[in-house]
Order: sequence, then structure tokens, then C-alpha cells
Amino acid sequence: MDILRTNGLKQITLLLLITFIGIVLIWQLQYFIPGFLGAITLYILLRQFYFNLTIKRRWKKWVSAVVLILACVVLFVLPLWALVELLIPKLTYAINHSNELVDQGNKLLNMAEQYVPQLKIDDQQIQQAIQKAMSIGTSFLNATASVVVNTLTAFFILYFMLLSGRDMEKRIMRLLPLQDSNKDSLWLETRNMVVSNAVGIPVLMLCQCLIAVIGYWIFGVDQALVWGILTGVASIVPMVGTMIVWVPICIVVMATGHLGMGIALALYCAIVVSNVDNVLRFTIMKKIGDVHPLITVFGVIVGLQLFGVMGLIFGPLLLAYFILLMKIYRLEFSSSNATDDTITGVTPTPGDPAG
Repeated sequence: MDILRTNGLKQITLLLLITFIGIVLIWQLQYFIPGFLGAITLYILLRQFYFNLTIKRRWKKWVSAVVLILACVVLFVLPLWALVELLIPKLTYAINHSNELVDQGNKLLNMAEQYVPQLKIDDQQIQQAIQKAMSIGTSFLNATASVVVNTLTAFFILYFMLLSGRDMEKRIMRLLPLQDSNKDSLWLETRNMVVSNAVGIPVLMLCQCLIAVIGYWIFGVDQALVWGILTGVASIVPMVGTMIVWVPICIVVMATGHLGMGIALALYCAIVVSNVDNVLRFTIMKKIGDVHPLITVFGVIVGLQLFGVMGLIFGPLLLAYFILLMKIYRLEFSSSNATDDTITGVTPTPGDPAG
């Protein structure tokens, strides 16, 4: 009994020490957390391609890793760079001409009050709203350096993760203090969530962008491509989504004397753009990774606060983990210890403990 008590005390002490060191490391390296999460995302998406190149085609490991990283640069980094190059001049112009925007806001308010006399918004409220928008734009510009650093960090970590391959996965599986069936469930939940969000979110943004550009072009909005891209980017925001962009556009169109055109554009955006956003979010995301829509919506809300942009993927994953670990706890420690086939709703791939 004394030996068991001593071993238990040693185990608790060791776990506390590991937890403490882990918290210190995370605190000191928190700036690189998005890069680390990005590397995990890319590894899950690319691991099967990497194994095909190294095992079936017998490519060298470092060659396969470099080729896949270069492919990521072409598919992900270059489009993001083009998007930043397109948007930064617009944001810079808006920040440098904020006073002009305030004047335009006052003119629009005066015109709006002609149609809605009950509308009472003073100049200070307009100025505060524009200043808040300017602060968001400034934060976007300041985040560019962080994005570059974390992108390089992600590719650096990804290179070594790919080289380790299955050895790394086997070590992680051995370290998890769970039954084999629950380890498979944990992996499948991770893979489904990462694939659903990493693939589904860009598809959602692209579809929203195309639909919005078509609408803006039909109704004569200036720079329809730029505003369409912004609308697509705004689709990642839960609940409000694309309304952040198209509502102000419609107000500006109506306030500049094109009342009929503005109303028609508002109807198009409300009926087509917004509904397509909701339909795609609740169908594509679920179909790709079989993820419940509520997990996606509330997970994104939590993730954006915790992890920034990478929270779009790891926020839903964190929420899914919370639900899954409660089920695993019941399976691991319940008296019946019965098998629960509904833990993930997916059958593990035979012969591949990591998918």
C-alpha cells in the first residue's frame, strides 16, 4: 500500500511539473502559437500526399517535404499575398483621409434624415464609428509582420513534422493515456475538424466572393471586385458575416441618389448573398468533415478570440474536443466501461491508427 501511495505521489508530482513547464513554454512562445497551429493544419492536410511520395513513389523524404511546402506557397501564400497587396492601398488611403470620410459620413447622414426624420445620429457618433473602423484597418496593417513570421514558422515546423512522419504519430499515440479505440476517435475528430474548416472556409469565401462580385457589378457598384473580395473575407465572421460589407455599400448607394438601385442591391444581398452564406456554412462545412453546424459557429467565435485567424480552424476543434473528451472520460472511467459507437460517428481507417 505504501509503495502504491508513493508511486501515486510521484505520478502527481511529475504531472504537475510537466504542466508547469508546459505553461511556461506556451507563455514564452505564445507569439508563435499561430505558426505552430498552422503547421499542424498543413501536416494533417498533406500527410497522405507525403506518404504516397515517400512510400509508393520512393522519393527522398526531404525532397517530398520541400515539394509539398512549395506547393503550399503557390496554393495558399501567393493568393494571400495578392489579397494583401490589393487591400493595403485601400486601407492606407482610408486611414490617411479619415477626415474626408467623416465629412462624407455627415453628408450621408443629412441625406438619410431627409427620408427618415426620426433618425438621430450626431457627428460624434459618426466620428467614433469611423475611428473604430480605422483602428481595425491599422491593426490589419500591423498584423502583416506577425503573419509573415508565423508563416515562416509554420513551414519550418512542417518540414520537420513531415520528416518524422509516422514515427512522430506513433510516439504521440503511445503517450496518450487512453484506450486504443478512444485514441482513434480523438484522431478522427481532429482530422475531420481540420479538413472541414481548412478546406470548407476557403471554399465558402470563394463562393461568397463570386456571388457578391456579380451582384455589385450588376448594380453598378464602383470597384466591384475589391468589395466582392472584402465580402468574401467577411463571410468567415459568424452570425453577421457578409452584412458587415454589403449593408454600408447599400446605404452609400441609396444616399448618393440611387434609391431604387440601392434598394434592389439590398434585396439581392439580403436574399442571395446572405442566404447563400448560411446555406454554404451549414452544408459544405458539414459535408466535408461531418461537423455539426453549431460546433462550427460557436467554435469560430471562441477561436477568433483565442488564436486569431487560426481560430477559424482550432476554435471548432477545441469545442469538439471538449465534447469528445467528456465522452471518452465516461468510457475510460465508467463502471460499465461499455463501448459507445456514437462517439464520433465515423469508423476508424483499418491499419492506420493516425488516419
